Amino acid sequence: MTDSVGVIGAGRLGQAMARTALRAGRRVVIANSRGPESLASVVSSLGEGVSAGTVDEAAAADIIVIAVPWDRVPAAVQGLEWNSQIVIDATNDWAADDLNGRTSSELVADLVAGARVVKAANTLGADVLGSDPQQAGGRRVIFVSGDDAEAKSAVASLFEDAGFAAIDLGDLATGGELQQIHHPLAGVNLIRL
Repeated sequence: MTDSVGVIGAGRLGQAMARTALRAGRRVVIANSRGPESLASVVSSLGEGVSAGTVDEAAAADIIVIAVPWDRVPAAVQGLEWNSQIVIDATNDWAADDLNGRTSSELVADLVAGARVVKAANTLGADVLGSDPQQAGGRRVIFVSGDDAEAKSAVASLFEDAGFAAIDLGDLATGGELQQIHHPLAGVNLIRL
């Protein structure tokens, strides 16, 4: 089992991912651009198992989640070193007119060169993502896409351990496109019975 999850971004999405990681039994370091001191109330509301850290400390986790608005992704990951860490790209490019035929996750992969990127947690709203995935006698579906099978497996395990039903959609180009805003799976909330 992967032990730690670092979350870069402490807004609604970052907090939802922290709750998911806690539900999966992982330790969580949450970070934002304003520094750990600004996160006291967030850490208090999330509870035991979560600590505030710097972006560098969050990026030292086994799995790192990018949970910042699309236009802030480059600044959020700038200067970080990536040595085969697993990075969950939970972002959405709402305009999607700047992708030049690529998926947003392929662009994120360029920004975190050396990391293994998995697209996940971007198709559900933060309130749904952070809530109990056990619903109506089944489990909420979470989609994962990536070019590295081991990284996808680790991310799928994280979500499965949190109670989700993970579905592998393939690589970043194919599956990532299905998950993007204005594409078939964006905003789809499914339950696997």
